Parts: sequence; C-alpha cells; structure tokens
Amino acid sequence: MSTTMKPEGRIRVSSDLDEITDRAPEDHSDIDSQAVERIWDNARYWYQAGMQPAIQVCVRHRGKVVLNRAIGHAWGNGPADPVDAERVPVRTDTPFCVYSAAKAITVTVAHMLIERGNFALEDRVCDYLPGYTSHGKDRTTIRHVLTHSAGIPFATGPKPDLRRMDDSAYAREMLSQMKPVYRPGLVHIYHGLTWGPLMREIISAATGRSIRDILHDEILAPLRFRWTNFGVAEQDVALVAPSHVTGKPLPAPIAKAFKLAIGGTPQQIIPLSNTPEFLTGVVPSSNTVSTADELSRFAEILRRGGELDGVRVLAPETLHGATRQARRLRPDLAVGGAPMRWGTGYMLGSKRFGPFGRDAAGAFGHTGLTDIAVWADPDRALSVAVVSSGKPSGHPEAKRYPALLDSINREFPVTP
Repeated sequence: MSTTMKPEGRIRVSSDLDEITDRAPEDHSDIDSQAVERIWDNARYWYQAGMQPAIQVCVRHRGKVVLNRAIGHAWGNGPADPVDAERVPVRTDTPFCVYSAAKAITVTVAHMLIERGNFALEDRVCDYLPGYTSHGKDRTTIRHVLTHSAGIPFATGPKPDLRRMDDSAYAREMLSQMKPVYRPGLVHIYHGLTWGPLMREIISAATGRSIRDILHDEILAPLRFRWTNFGVAEQDVALVAPSHVTGKPLPAPIAKAFKLAIGGTPQQIIPLSNTPEFLTGVVPSSNTVSTADELSRFAEILRRGGELDGVRVLAPETLHGATRQARRLRPDLAVGGAPMRWGTGYMLGSKRFGPFGRDAAGAFGHTGLTDIAVWADPDRALSVAVVSSGKPSGHPEAKRYPALLDSINREFPVTP
C-alpha cells in the first residue's frame, strides 16, 4: 500500500482507495445503482481531505440497505501514530464511539418511558432527584432538560471527578450544587456536558433501573443489535476503534468556548474518550458505541414510526409530538453557531442548511463530535448514519462532509 506524505495534523491518505474500502451486502433492486456510487464518490472525496482516519456510511431506503461501506483505517493511521504502526483497515462492523449521536438513543428511551407513564414532560426534576432544588432549580422540568433549556449548559460549581462519573450518589450531589446560568425554560443553549448525567439520574430514579439495561432489554436485545448501547463490556474495549484529533489546534478564543461547553479542548477530550474508563461507563449524552450500520438500523425504528421487525418502541403519535419544532430557529452551539431547529430532544433538519444536509425539513436525529450524524427522513423513506473517527477543527476541505450529506438527499428526493 502506498500513501501520500502526512502533513501536520493529517493522516496518510492511501493511493489505492479500493484497497482500504470494505463493502457489506447492499440491495440496489429498487434504485439506480449509479446514485449510490455518486454518494460514495463524495465519501471517498471527503476521506481524501486527510482529516478522517476512518469513515463509515450506511443508507437504508424503504428499509433496504442500499449503501453500507467503510473507508480508511480503524487503527494505525492517526496523525500521532508512528510511521511504522500497523495500519488496520476499517470494516463496516468496526465499532466507534459516536459521541453526542448517543442523545438520539437517549431521547428515544426517554419518550418510550414517558409514554409508559414512568414520568411526564412537565414533572419537575426534583420530584425524582430531591436534592435538585438550589438556586431556583426546583422549577426545572423534564421538558426543560430534554430541550436543553434547563439553565445549566455549562458545568458550574466544583470540578467533577471524572473517575466517579458512574457513581450515582456522587453525580446527584454534583448536579445539586450546580447554579443555573439562566432561569430554567428561559432560552435554549446546548447542554453538551450536563445533559447526560441529568437524563441518566432522572431515568434511574423514576424506574429503579439503569438506562443501559432498559435500552438493552427493551430495544437492543429483541432486535438483536450487537452494539449501540452506552459504553461496552470490559472485554470489548479493545474492539472499539479509537478517535483522533486531526488538523490544526483551535484558535485560542474558540478553544476557550469549546472547553466551556464540552469540558475540555479536543486535545483533552478525545484521549479521555478512548480510555477504558470512559468506554465502559454510562454517559447517555456521549458514549454510545456503535457502527453506521447499526445506527442506521436504529434510525429505521424512527423512520417507521416507532416500530421495527415486530418490536414496538414508540407509538406514532408519541414520535410525532417529539419531532414537532419546540423552539424558534436561532444560532446553535451544537452545530458551530449555525441556525438549527429542535424538537423535544431530537435535532430537526431544515429546508436550507441543517445537521442532515440541505432540503431535509422532515429529517430528525442527532449529530456527534465531530462529523457524525444519525437521522431518519420519513419524507424520503431514508434512515442514515455517517460515522467518522477524525475530530478536526476548521480546515480548507471542511465542506466535503456536508457535501456528502447533501448528495444523499439529492439522490433520494422527497417522495409523494
């Protein structure tokens, strides 16, 4: 295998892309196979930018897998990897941490439990977490949390000990000490760091069960998923391909804002997310481990109105309510300051720019750090996931990722 020279912050791009491409079975019986190849050409072009060690793309159309491919290396070709490191090509079944794409999974579980009567959107958080009352937090509802309107977009108070992140008593004490930066319900500001512990503890208190067990027992096991839960078993850690910081460091002002919103710079967060401690924890905001194939299949549950292969997860009316626009369009930290629509926990697409490409007003799902997305688009009969292992800051080829999303929407127009 020959590769190009590796500039600072970039991977070595193979000169033979077919050699590092994995293809799973695809069904082109009802579509133009050239449309699939045009989408994949955009994925290859994105890979050639040198910012993504590995990329997976899976597209389901009317329930059929029409594209399921991977390109790049799962191990050995990060910018910091030594020249003589063994380079292991990625496969379509290689699992990755998909970061905030986890929120689409958590939101689905939450609405399933709301439908079952375990809690309600207008219930106060302190009804389940009695210590969550100081500084006006007693007014916080579960709706506020799901819609990132709880007033604690940043972690305030004592610095948390990440080694105790799975300790419920400790997590609840830290949450109780937080001081909102605005009144709950006043505005929407993405809760990147605090959302996961809050949702985990609310669900645990309301049901007496871990969200990891609920997800496994009620959805993943009946549908025979291999991955797609929050974290993995200890014996599976070595199977999870690492993520890599790529590109140049963020400019100082942006790095400061990123650190405030996420809890650290990419150079701090990404190595932590590759550790066994993080990968075996339960962080419903950010540590789902999955593949593009499995995320696309999870999105198929949503595309079909809450049911797949005889397993009913949500009623159609519950899903409809959860995906109605819940706040006005305004710039959003979750997508780098671009305007975005939100439902009750799900990101919503738009006619213009959106997290799921152009002209996708009917799409909903969630994105992940960075250049990761999972979404359902009932208007197009699509269920899509894009997973990548590089975490770049701005770079000249950054538009190649949204161009891939745009190409998916272009090749599968809205159906009557």
